[in-house]
Amino acid sequence: MAQKVRKALIPAAGYGTRFLPATKALPKEMLPVVDKPVIQYIVEDAVSAGAEDIIIVTGWFKKALEDHFDYPFELETRLLEAGKTKELESIRKIADIADFFYLRQRGPLGNGTPVLNAKDLIGDEPFFLLSADDIFEATPTRCQQLVEVYEKYNAPVIATQRKNEPEDYKRYGFVEGEEVEPGIIKVTKIVEKPGPGKTTSQMAVVFSGIFTPDLFQALQEARTEFDASGRKDEFVIWEGVNKLLAQGKTLYAKEIQNGKYYDCGSKLEYMKANIELGLKDQELGQGLTEYLKNLKV
Repeated sequence: MAQKVRKALIPAAGYGTRFLPATKALPKEMLPVVDKPVIQYIVEDAVSAGAEDIIIVTGWFKKALEDHFDYPFELETRLLEAGKTKELESIRKIADIADFFYLRQRGPLGNGTPVLNAKDLIGDEPFFLLSADDIFEATPTRCQQLVEVYEKYNAPVIATQRKNEPEDYKRYGFVEGEEVEPGIIKVTKIVEKPGPGKTTSQMAVVFSGIFTPDLFQALQEARTEFDASGRKDEFVIWEGVNKLLAQGKTLYAKEIQNGKYYDCGSKLEYMKANIELGLKDQELGQGLTEYLKNLKV
């Protein structure tokens, strides 16, 4: 029986240079989509599938993340005195949603480093690994779909989306392997940004999944090789994952169904997220729909 997934790890130490100057003083994870910062969508996704502890790997300029999930006593007092109970309830939910832990990233750039940094906080438990940039609006939620596969096969699982445009092969890694049931692949290899024509796979990896603690040893071995090589590129998690696959370990890939993926690390995708989620918003949807119908550019 698979061990319950109680912890979620969210790397959030990036500089957000694509969004400068907006991110000069504001972490990119705090950029709002409608009325919530991007990272709150990620946390809510994890909590929907049973996560209780949220571990966020940050940098020196990310204090706003900690403040967002904290208890703002002065703000709560002012809202209470003003009788703004709806607003008060909304901010209290943020702090109560889970237990939060923060640590600073140490080591080279890349998404493999924060995973190693969090080794002691994860311990010997399985964990969600979620990008702080990626919003999935799906039913069931992205993390609920991952848990279903993890529990069924008692093995790690990563999230994928179907992509087949030439540019996609320059932006994403792709999984190769055997489809064991519709939308679920038993992975043999992950090819990082292969370029057009270099793989027949259409299953693009989006940086999220459920992993087990054996990933840490594989990542440490990959990191040792990375340091010794003198490479100047980024140290990515898939180097450790491919080591596990080479050792005969099992990994599945799940195509996330019934939803939409927004890469909020891209300015265009971020704008799409605001528009599309704004259209679904009960308070804003009708007015925004009318505005867009009459918009003349």
